[in-house]
Amino acid sequence: MGGVALLTEVRLVGEPLGFVFAFVNCAGFVLYVVLGHRIAGDGGAEGIDRLGASMLVALVVVSPVGFVEAARTFTQPLLLAAGIGVGICSSVVPYVCDQLAMARLPRSTFALLLALLPATATVIGIVVLRQVPTLTEVAGILLVIVGVAVHSDRTPQRPAAGGRGR
Repeated sequence: MGGVALLTEVRLVGEPLGFVFAFVNCAGFVLYVVLGHRIAGDGGAEGIDRLGASMLVALVVVSPVGFVEAARTFTQPLLLAAGIGVGICSSVVPYVCDQLAMARLPRSTFALLLALLPATATVIGIVVLRQVPTLTEVAGILLVIVGVAVHSDRTPQRPAAGGRGR
């Protein structure tokens, strides 16, 4: 908790609507972990098939919002290929990896591993963008990593797919 507080620099002043959006985002993330864990519950390809179906539903829901602006991209093969590449790298690969992890890990462990995302983003920022974190940011990341490291799941392990225990 202390690491997250250092990283986010929480201030209790600001736009009330911003707080509403922040809490809606938090609720959405909780739903993602809980529902994603249920979808991945069988530990097999069925969870990934369900993920694919949900991405098709999202495509149908979101497409009308940006279709007019994106229409000119369909006439430029390089931009279209770049868009497809971004979609695969930013949605398909991470969500399939999440499904595979959720099928094998207890929900609480998976949620804690998500807490390591700031550390991953920091490494990418240093290597790719040459963004060096401040000492406060490094301290926050280290506190999050310590929190993940000392975590122990007290829920019983689910048997692996195929009925075999661990």
